[in-house]
Amino acid sequence: MPDGWPRSLGPSVTSLRVAAATIRRRRLAAAAGCGLAAAAFAFGAALGDGPGAAPSAVSRLPLDRLAGQRVVIGFDGPEAPTAVRRMVREGRVAGVILFADNFPSRAAGRRLIADLQSLRRPAGLRDPLLVMADQEGGLVKRVDGPPAASAREMGAAGAAFSREQGRLTAANLRDVGVSVDLAPVLDVARPGGTIAATGRGFGATAARVAATAVPFAAALRRGGVAATAKHFPGLGAAHLNTDFAVQRIGLTKQRLRAVDEAPYRAFIEGGGDVVMLSTAIYPAFSPKPAAFARPIASGELRSRLGFEGVSITDALGAAAVRAFGGPVRAGLAAVRAGADLLLFADYREAVPVHLRLVDRLRAGALPRAAFETSVGRVLRLRHRLAGDTGS
Repeated sequence: MPDGWPRSLGPSVTSLRVAAATIRRRRLAAAAGCGLAAAAFAFGAALGDGPGAAPSAVSRLPLDRLAGQRVVIGFDGPEAPTAVRRMVREGRVAGVILFADNFPSRAAGRRLIADLQSLRRPAGLRDPLLVMADQEGGLVKRVDGPPAASAREMGAAGAAFSREQGRLTAANLRDVGVSVDLAPVLDVARPGGTIAATGRGFGATAARVAATAVPFAAALRRGGVAATAKHFPGLGAAHLNTDFAVQRIGLTKQRLRAVDEAPYRAFIEGGGDVVMLSTAIYPAFSPKPAAFARPIASGELRSRLGFEGVSITDALGAAAVRAFGGPVRAGLAAVRAGADLLLFADYREAVPVHLRLVDRLRAGALPRAAFETSVGRVLRLRHRLAGDTGS
């Protein structure tokens, strides 16, 4: 995931300090409105497919727009580049993720959000864009304000505290227009792993994680912000972040299912909206990273746990992805595995992947029916968030 960790991160105190400084410097305040801010709602309504309208039939989308609804992009700077604006207007993206250089202040973020959401999109795709930010708390926080504690601190304080932090976080994100929080981390924080070392886990047991992280997620949803459980099927045993190192999780299927997947089951049973797929390798299931492995992305997540929401890959510019073969190969593999959304921190990496998806759809190498199923899930989430003003 694009957490902003330095490439050389390890579990040492020195590297944690470097990580914290890097996060603040590079990507402190990612936020973009998916239309959950009142202004964004107004834009969607003015464009003709407001919150009261049902998403247009996926089957009528031309191939370039169909492929675009599998893509989320990021970009540099406080203004959207011309190419990004064109991609939005042409329906070639489902959403965006913004980082610190896009969002130097709350006011600047709101202006950027308003600009993105005001761009006229094709019929059937006029619900506000999904806009994502990593707002975990602790070392990984893009927007000033809640949560006021790290995941580890929330887990130690208990369910009532984490629930309240979720409520406050939803209000904070909605205020700047963010509609999807790429949090909470549901990884069981095993001692010696990067999740434990960086304070990103809610606990060292599946029960503690489920009891405290899931209330945080539920409060986000009640506040009109979609929560994202990550990094499925669990990254708690990884020694390093997959942003800068290939990681192999050598746990058995039985152990992964009994421990690491257990918090995700609770999240799913509670109506969780989004699950992020890890780019670590789990040899018990597949020699491929989880996001590109059908036994995990479809088998474990969909068939075994019954998840019906939107799945998204971890960042496809990460070191673990480069080792797999790069963004194009990874994007195609993720789609074949069953991931709904492909996450690119740099929009330029998304362009060739989008073109390849269109080509493969046109040639019949990617079955349109399965593709439409994924796009349907994405459009339903966009539509629900467009009309969700929180409670």
